[in-house]
Amino acid sequence: QAQLVESGGGLVQPGGSLRLSCAASGRTFSRYAMGWFRQAPGKEREFVAAISWNVYIKTYADSVKGRFTISRDNAKNTVRLQMNSLKPEDTAVYYCAAGRYSEKSDEYDYWGQGTQVTVSS
Repeated sequence: QAQLVESGGGLVQPGGSLRLSCAASGRTFSRYAMGWFRQAPGKEREFVAAISWNVYIKTYADSVKGRFTISRDNAKNTVRLQMNSLKPEDTAVYYCAAGRYSEKSDEYDYWGQGTQVTVSS
C-alpha cells in the first residue's frame, strides 16, 4: 500500500531551523510531483512548496520564499523541506503530498499524516 510518512517536526525558537523529511513506501513516486502543505488550527490548508518529478523545478509560497527549500531524492524515495529563519506564523501541521505539480491541494493524490511544527519563544 502506498504511504507517505513525515518526520522531523518539533518545537523551535523563532529564527531557528528544522528539516522535515517525507519517506514514501509501497510504490515509487519518482514520476510524481511532491509537495508540502501546512494547516494551522481553524485555518485552511495552504500550499508551502512543490517540486516536479522530471527536471526538479520548484515553486514556493510567497510567505516562505528565501527561507524554505524543497528537495527530493528519487533513489531513496524521499522528499525534504529545509526550513530556516522560522517564524511563529509558520506554526502548523505540515503535510507531504504526491501528485501533479501544482500549488493546489486537490491536484495531489497521496498524503501523509502530518508532522507538527511549533515556532515559539
